[in-house]
Amino acid sequence: MPMRSSLEGGEGLVMLKGLLSILGVYKLYEKWLWQQVKNGTMPEHIGIILDGNRRWAVNRSMHPWAGHRHGADKTEDVLKWCLDLGIKSVTLYVFSTENFKRPRREVQELMKLFEAKLEEILKNDMIHKRRVRIKIIGRLHLLPKRLQEIVRRVEKATEDYDDYFLNIALAYGGRAEIIDAAREIALNVKENKLKVEEIDEATFERFLYTSHMPKQDPDLIIRTSGEERLSGFLLYQSAYSELCFLDVYWPEFRRIDLLRAVRTYQRRKRRFGK
Repeated sequence: MPMRSSLEGGEGLVMLKGLLSILGVYKLYEKWLWQQVKNGTMPEHIGIILDGNRRWAVNRSMHPWAGHRHGADKTEDVLKWCLDLGIKSVTLYVFSTENFKRPRREVQELMKLFEAKLEEILKNDMIHKRRVRIKIIGRLHLLPKRLQEIVRRVEKATEDYDDYFLNIALAYGGRAEIIDAAREIALNVKENKLKVEEIDEATFERFLYTSHMPKQDPDLIIRTSGEERLSGFLLYQSAYSELCFLDVYWPEFRRIDLLRAVRTYQRRKRRFGK
């Protein structure tokens, strides 16, 4: 993969983007993209791997958690853009089980950030007006007790909503999800609640973290930062997802980038096989 140039990673790119924004080039491009995608088939479920917060911060000589704060602020914008496009379900990959291995101070700051952002959701008019059901998916027992309590409150406050769905993958791992599902199925068999011969794909999917959704499989998965891998994101559900890798750090993600990804999805001929 070509390396990011020093101009792209430094002040030159920021200045160039600022100039283009002042000239209105982005707005014109955004309108042109909207005209291209608005009448096409929209993905029903989009998964997004939020990557590049730390590198974005380091390029600006900031603490890593400053990048995470900017990235967290971006999520509300992106959710609004998805709702405006009529995308029913969004799953955001924000913190993996492996991320607990990061420096202790950074993990602590992230946990505080998650607490603050989930508290904001409880008062967010857009969530309640658009009837967005919030679900935090992952091994939640690994989270601090205070954060677990806020998760329960947020899920309880939105549990009756079914117009839109927002999953936040927190302490999440795709392999962990499959193992947890297998354990639950084994327990059900042991307790004679399920017969072995009854286990098929539909049965297995009932035990996934995403079982509450009308469509568990994402039509489109977007990853920011230029990395081209799924990093364990929705391993079972992503078997036939279209993948779009964008060379932009998450805090810099724009509506233009979302529209570009949707346009890429619309131009692909989906094949549910080899």
